Amino acid sequence: MNEREYNAADGIRRSDLWLIHDSPEKFRWAMDHPEEEEPTPALVFGQAAHKLLLEPNEFTEEFAVAPDGIDRRTKDGKAAWASFLESNAGKTVIDRDTFNQILAMREKAMSNPTVAKLMSGRKEVPYFWTDPDTGILCKVKLDCLTYLDDIPVVVDYKTAKSAAMHDFQRDVYQFGYHLQAAMYTEAVMRCLKLTERPMFAFVTQEKQAPFSVNVITVPEDVMNYGLDTFRELLGIYKACDESGNWYGYTGFSGQPNELSLPGWLKKEQEEKTNE
Repeated sequence: MNEREYNAADGIRRSDLWLIHDSPEKFRWAMDHPEEEEPTPALVFGQAAHKLLLEPNEFTEEFAVAPDGIDRRTKDGKAAWASFLESNAGKTVIDRDTFNQILAMREKAMSNPTVAKLMSGRKEVPYFWTDPDTGILCKVKLDCLTYLDDIPVVVDYKTAKSAAMHDFQRDVYQFGYHLQAAMYTEAVMRCLKLTERPMFAFVTQEKQAPFSVNVITVPEDVMNYGLDTFRELLGIYKACDESGNWYGYTGFSGQPNELSLPGWLKKEQEEKTNE
C-alpha cells in the first residue's frame, strides 16, 4: 500500500488526532479542505529521506531528480523541462543537491550497526483496527517492524535540525511523538494479538553534515502518557463526531477562557507577598 492509497483509506491516524489536540475545529477544516494545503519543502524533504532510507529500490516510483543544466529561461530549456515533467507525471520532483544530501544521510545512517539492525525488518507496514472502547477505526503505517531476540520493535525514522537528546525531547511533546509511539504499538498489539506491548525506537537524524544519528527508545512512563493522550483524543473525536460540534479554542460550550499567571511568575508574586 503506497502513501496515496494509505491516505485515502478509512481510519483516523496519529496526525489527525494531533490536529484535534490543537483544536477539533482545525481538524475538521483540514478534513473538509484536503487539497488546499501544498506540501512544504520540509515535508517533501522528510518524505524523500524516508523513501530513500526505507525503500531505496522504489524511490524512483515516487520521486524524480531534476536534471542539471536546464535553463528554463530559454525556449529549449522550457521544452526540456516540460518533457522531463511529462515523463515523470505524478512524481514529486527534487533537485540534485537535495538528492545528494539525502543519499549521504542514508549512507551515514546505515553505517551505524544499531540502525542497520533496527531497519532490517518489514518496511512501511500498514495496520487497521477498530478501537474496542470507542468503535473508531484507526490506522497507522509503520516505518519498520523488526524483531530483536524475538521481541517486536516498532521503529520510526525522523529527520531533524538537531538529534541531540534535549532537542528531541522537546520535539516529542511539541509534535506528539509520544502519541505516535502509543498508537503504533497499540496497532501492533491489536493486529498481531500480542499480550505485551512491543518496544518502540526512534531513529532521528540531523539534516546537515555530518548527518549525526541518534537512537532513542521510549520508556514505560512516556508510553503511558502517550496512551493517556491517545484515549483522551479518541474520546474528543467521538464526542465531536456524535454532536457535530467541532469546537475551537473556546471549548465545547463556547465559554471564554481565563488568563492565568505562568508558574514561574506566580511563584515570583508569592515571594514578593511573603517579603
